[in-house]
Amino acid sequence: MSCKKTFLTFLLSIATAWVCAASRPADREISGPCIDGVKTTAYCAGADNGGYEAKNALGKQLKSGAVNSAAADWSRYPVGTRFRIVETGQQYIVDDYGSALVGTGTIDLYKSSGAQVDRWGVRHVTIEILEWGSPQRSLEILKERGGMRHIREMVQALRDQKAV
Repeated sequence: MSCKKTFLTFLLSIATAWVCAASRPADREISGPCIDGVKTTAYCAGADNGGYEAKNALGKQLKSGAVNSAAADWSRYPVGTRFRIVETGQQYIVDDYGSALVGTGTIDLYKSSGAQVDRWGVRHVTIEILEWGSPQRSLEILKERGGMRHIREMVQALRDQKAV
């Protein structure tokens, strides 16, 4: 690696640490990599979510509690990615996806009621990655569902990443 690349990598790591430290409440410790300015929205099951039942893309119950479900573009945040919202301390796991999320970088946070969805609205937050999910598992799951455009887009993006 060239000196210039090494220096830029060093600066990026310092900037990331500074952003995480500056955006966290004083009583919360950061240990993983952070991503600042992530656009988040919220969704819930039932009539408020186009009639979809409270199941995630894996066919399991959406999570609400100590760890909550989140939907994202699996080519950006693979299935199983665990993260914490720095500003609130809430933890989430990516176990769902949505057609409107593909290619946007937006994460949709599961809430248990429409009122909670309304309260959340749209927020730009800092997330701390606690554990990256599996791009390979994401690809395996999505390959079997390739009929819809948004799924084909995620599959192609995951294949492109694998080729690099």
